Amino acid sequence: MKGYVVLGVLVSQRTKDAVAIQDVLTKYGCIIKMRLGLHETANVCAEDALLLLQLDGDSKEIKALEDGLNAINGVETQLISLGSK
Repeated sequence: MKGYVVLGVLVSQRTKDAVAIQDVLTKYGCIIKMRLGLHETANVCAEDALLLLQLDGDSKEIKALEDGLNAINGVETQLISLGSK
């Protein structure tokens, strides 16, 4: 098993930062296998959101994606690597 690399992306100002986030995701789109966006919709479209990205790239590309997202104010990432020892 090769393993799985998932990047969690916590966004605190979804509508304000959407364009900047999309620009980074587009730049590194070739290493994104899966993208899932979650946000609260009960009463109103919430400002905070969680993106889950399954990645397939080398460590340098993944680090560049992380750095690009973390450079956006209000965005925080956490990398999860499973089964690739």
